[in-house]
Amino acid sequence: MAGLYLEDFEIGHVFQHTLRKTVTESDNMLFSVMTLNPQPLHIDFDFASKTEWGKPLVNSLFTLGLMIGISVNDTTVGTTIANLGMTDVKFPAPLFHGDTVRVETQVISARRSKSKTDRGIVEFEHRAFNQYGVLVAQCTRQAMMKSKSAA
Repeated sequence: MAGLYLEDFEIGHVFQHTLRKTVTESDNMLFSVMTLNPQPLHIDFDFASKTEWGKPLVNSLFTLGLMIGISVNDTTVGTTIANLGMTDVKFPAPLFHGDTVRVETQVISARRSKSKTDRGIVEFEHRAFNQYGVLVAQCTRQAMMKSKSAA
């Protein structure tokens, strides 16, 4: 599926993304190692067993990246010029190995650039849920998107 252009985004629209991902121990370990994050809460089963969670937590930055990544196919693949920022990032509940993530994205705002007419800024709110429907992550993301006039 081709990404959407600035003019295609309807404020208030919610995308229910069909891609889902069951997070594995390998996903969590590889991400933690690749980002040089030695936090034992993510990679040490013995350490994590003695915490209030009783088992390792999935690295929250992996969760953030997965949440946004799942949204790309339905929204911005090939039409994003740049990500401008992410704000209001929250992880209201933990994510564990074996949890399956589903994502929805709401279009918060969309406007044409004031300085370049071939693009605009779209603001999204991404929300990730586990298999029980519990919200595990959310963020607001601003993306610079191509306009149809640039196509």
